[in-house]
Amino acid sequence: MAQPSYAPLANPISIIGPQFCVPNPVDLAIVRKMLAITDGNFVVTDLNDNLMFKLKEKIMAIHDRLVLLDAAGKPIVTLQEKIWTAHSRWQVFRGDSKDPADLLFSAKTSSIIQLKTKLNVYLANNTAEEVCDFKVEGSWFERSCVIYAGESTNIIAQMHKKHTVESVLLGKDKFMVTVYPNVDYAFIVALIVILDDINKAGES
Repeated sequence: MAQPSYAPLANPISIIGPQFCVPNPVDLAIVRKMLAITDGNFVVTDLNDNLMFKLKEKIMAIHDRLVLLDAAGKPIVTLQEKIWTAHSRWQVFRGDSKDPADLLFSAKTSSIIQLKTKLNVYLANNTAEEVCDFKVEGSWFERSCVIYAGESTNIIAQMHKKHTVESVLLGKDKFMVTVYPNVDYAFIVALIVILDDINKAGES
């Protein structure tokens, strides 16, 4: 199989922080325990099984919040679903905040009823939301999604499922994400968390 070619980006895509942008492709393994509801049910490692991120769920009175932590347990971003909206819509804030001043980006499904995954992503300064800054397309059921820059065909990350004996025996869902060079891989992980949560209802 031919190796994918990575078109160099004129400017690094840094959404959460420049420390998450590196000049080479980043391959991440995401493991989700399909029946677990406790902390540690969503873990991100590198290909050597070194922990990079983990997800913590905060149970709230109205709706839950998800916090993405780095390997040391430091909050990177807080993800919160907006309620009473026609589309599934999420807001992502810096660190452990939910202050509008710390909003980094928001994401929403492109239509109310979807057979395929289509997610539009808007940076905080894109208040008009006439054109999305990033988009996600693919089949979540097959764990095959592609993330594009804006309305272009420029791919910045791809996800595909990895079948393992462990996934069958231990009830774990494992999939791989390749993040292209100079693209904020923590941002990509946050998008995958949103996709996962949006699609949980469809799997239950």
